[in-house]
Amino acid sequence: MVLANNIFNITSQSQFEEIALSIFKYQFENNKVYRSFCDLLYKHPSEIKTVKEIPFLPIQFFKSHQVLSSHKKIQETFSSSGTTGQITSKHFVTDIALYEQSFRKGFQHFYSNIEDYVVLALLPSYLERDGSSLIYMVNDMITYTKQPESGFYLNDLEALKNTLNDLESRNKKTLLIGVSFALLDFVEKYQLKLNNTIIMETGGMKGKRKELIRIELHDVLKQGFGVDNIHSEYGMTELLSQAYSKGNSLFKPPPWMIVLTRDTEDALAIQEHGKTGVINIIDLANINSCSFIATQDLGKVYKDGSFEVLGRFDNSDIRGCNLMVL
Repeated sequence: MVLANNIFNITSQSQFEEIALSIFKYQFENNKVYRSFCDLLYKHPSEIKTVKEIPFLPIQFFKSHQVLSSHKKIQETFSSSGTTGQITSKHFVTDIALYEQSFRKGFQHFYSNIEDYVVLALLPSYLERDGSSLIYMVNDMITYTKQPESGFYLNDLEALKNTLNDLESRNKKTLLIGVSFALLDFVEKYQLKLNNTIIMETGGMKGKRKELIRIELHDVLKQGFGVDNIHSEYGMTELLSQAYSKGNSLFKPPPWMIVLTRDTEDALAIQEHGKTGVINIIDLANINSCSFIATQDLGKVYKDGSFEVLGRFDNSDIRGCNLMVL
């Protein structure tokens, strides 16, 4: 598809708008769920001139419907985490290569080639279930590094400590990506001083611990790992792209993703920069599902496109893969 080939070559806002409007038209015509939603709002591509006018599909539709714009065979089904009996979101992926391109190029955009790092993963709650898009991404990263030390750590914190110290002694560039409660478990047992390691949290306590706001979590982790900053990844089952923060609680999206906020009282009203609202996301990598998602995360977006995540809106179910709950 021509549109898919252009997604990862965006270099300007005008180019983003042009491709986003083309994808909107494509999804309006090919996604039955999204088309029905747009029809209910009396929104038609002929009337939509800017990305802010595009309807954003409520994220809950991924729990109740098959959100697809492609008629190709489903290659992977990613599902969100949830307690027993809870309905989970499902993202049906018809072109897994598009997801791989997105997370590889996204990481490269903010850091460098993943091959430059040893990748260590502390993601026990994700490893223990099927259908995690995060596990798919990190497993690919580990494979791509071709570094013998790269790998997953389930519950063996001592082995992880020994590996980190060994890599540090050899000045090896390292990425430790972990779920928040597991990183906290680690620093309660061990105190390190790391100069060559990026500590990246993926959010979420998963009900394992008392919830912390992100700044509190980062203070504890900075002290425990002996680093100046804690990095964060913002992603979710319903998106094929990720945003990253390098430690100041400000996330930055890749060039093919834009974050907006909507009014808490008027779901169709897009807000000005700097105002707290509910996060809407345009993820062009979602071309085969839906690129225009109305999340249930509260946040602020700034003029440079960076954004903060402040908590959950209303009583939406708590999912741990993207934030600390206030």
